[in-house]
Amino acid sequence: MPSHDVMPNMELYQPVQVEDALEIASRFADRGWLVGGGQDTYGWLKDRAKSIDALIDLSGIESLRGIRETDDGIEIGALTTLTEVINSDIVQQRYALLSDAARQVASPQIRNIGTLGGNVSQDVRCWYYRRGLSCYRAGGNLCYADTPQGMNREHALFDSSRCVAAGTSDTAPALVALDATMVIQNSAGERVVSAEDFFVGPANDIENTTILRDGDILTAVRIPSTWANASFYWEKVADRNVWDFSLVNIAAAFRLNGDTIEDSRIVAGAVQTTPRRLTNVENAIQGQTKNLATGESVKQIASEGARALAHNGFKIPLLQNLVKRAVSA
Repeated sequence: MPSHDVMPNMELYQPVQVEDALEIASRFADRGWLVGGGQDTYGWLKDRAKSIDALIDLSGIESLRGIRETDDGIEIGALTTLTEVINSDIVQQRYALLSDAARQVASPQIRNIGTLGGNVSQDVRCWYYRRGLSCYRAGGNLCYADTPQGMNREHALFDSSRCVAAGTSDTAPALVALDATMVIQNSAGERVVSAEDFFVGPANDIENTTILRDGDILTAVRIPSTWANASFYWEKVADRNVWDFSLVNIAAAFRLNGDTIEDSRIVAGAVQTTPRRLTNVENAIQGQTKNLATGESVKQIASEGARALAHNGFKIPLLQNLVKRAVSA
């Protein structure tokens, strides 16, 4: 049996320049592990659920920290802590949806260390997978959660292809709702992808939850001015107010003309591996009055296509009512 709660032997690299980090990441490929705050990393390694040869600590790279204004919005360094995001005046004033979401992540101690890049890049929290069982996501041929005896109360309602684990990031739905883009660098250069395309589900990739691959480093998140100062709604439902991951969360941005909804982006979290954009709801409320009647009229379509497992059926009315509250507020 593996020795739990004891860190395995590995090499430690602490670059202070992005270029050096990219070279090290490229050299080690899948035998290297990038770490920012380390809140997710150290559990994996202590439990011996994953093994590596090198830990690449990015925390000394100052260029990956901070929040900067751009010609068309803001850019947030991937190593910016969640507390820094919460306390940023410009985020609070223009993009409060993100600061509201970040404020609900885990506990103050974790938010002080945890980074925005780490929060969106963390792996799923399915206990079968985390404890080293050979499930589909770990290279096996069974999803232990998707069985009559499986413990699946916190798992996915949608887009479950072999794996029913749900995404755990609270900031990810907010970034998708804000139409953010993710800046990724590797030894070949830089590319920018939409937040919506940054996250991937098990039908496309059973082993990864983002498009990051060996040698890639998420360096920044850019939020355009498109949804600055919009009408925002964020709500997270969890078993406990501190520490717990979402059972369901909702991130919504509305562009209003008086009380009329001209445009919107509504995204649910913890209902599938990736943030779920509710385009059917967005289309249904366009041109409608933002009020309780509209929210009530569209809540049912929010769950169209949902497949409840043995123990997570409560998430369907929970999702419906969060959508109703977002449209009504």
